Amino acid sequence: MGNKVDSHTVLFSVIGDPIRHSKSPIMMNRAFRETGINGIYTAFHITADRLGDFVAGVRAMGIRGVNVTIPHKLDIMPLLDEIDESAQVIGAVNTIVNTGGHLKGYNTDGIGYVRSLKEEAKSDLAGSHVLIIGAGGATRGILYALAREGVASVTISNRTVARAEELAEAFRGLVPVIRAIGQDELQAACGHSDIIINTTSLGMFPNVEETPIDSSWLKPDTVASDLIYNPLTTRFLAEAKERGCRIHGGLGMFIYQGAYAFEYWTGQPAPVEAMRETVLEALQQSKS
Repeated sequence: MGNKVDSHTVLFSVIGDPIRHSKSPIMMNRAFRETGINGIYTAFHITADRLGDFVAGVRAMGIRGVNVTIPHKLDIMPLLDEIDESAQVIGAVNTIVNTGGHLKGYNTDGIGYVRSLKEEAKSDLAGSHVLIIGAGGATRGILYALAREGVASVTISNRTVARAEELAEAFRGLVPVIRAIGQDELQAACGHSDIIINTTSLGMFPNVEETPIDSSWLKPDTVASDLIYNPLTTRFLAEAKERGCRIHGGLGMFIYQGAYAFEYWTGQPAPVEAMRETVLEALQQSKS
């Protein structure tokens, strides 16, 4: 069932390169149907050289809201009129609100992730020792949100240590202890961590046999968290569960980052359960 479209329909979209894999359109269109909002959400494949043209189109066409995914989260920022304080600190934008041609950028990745982590795995994050594997765009938002929860320390591991060090430097002062390590120190770091978060694409469909760490490094009762939601349970999470860890997949982060965007655009509570149901159905259909 498509959304009703007429001359009052408000347009929303997601942009990225690539974008055809995105489950955002089915999730957000379900949210509009569920709440009775006359809106329609589409996916646009925008290459880096067309980003400026797209932003001009947002103003000209009155597109109310945009989600921004890889690789545009940083490059979109100078093209906007205003950046929310949290997105400024994070250094990346994944949501744009258009109010009468004034474009304001937000970042809902980190707050979406932490809301999901607290609901599904660990309700109180204060005092936790966190290990983050990977230093990509999503890591910045997660770092900011974790800092606001009062975590005790964060260790960032990345193949290119310089990238991890750059990230640690940017958030020094927000987290009591933050450090960067290479892969040679990863095993030892696993033994000292309460929460281990994979922010890399290792284990994502179709490369489901890949995993960011050796599961023998995990201690029982650690929270093992993965940003990947396809598959819902990655090899990393399946092996962590066998080791006696609590596991947390990426579906909740995906749902909640979209839910916060929906609320910024509409001023209405997002129908979270309906959004989750729709994405789960789509993931099951893609396997059959």
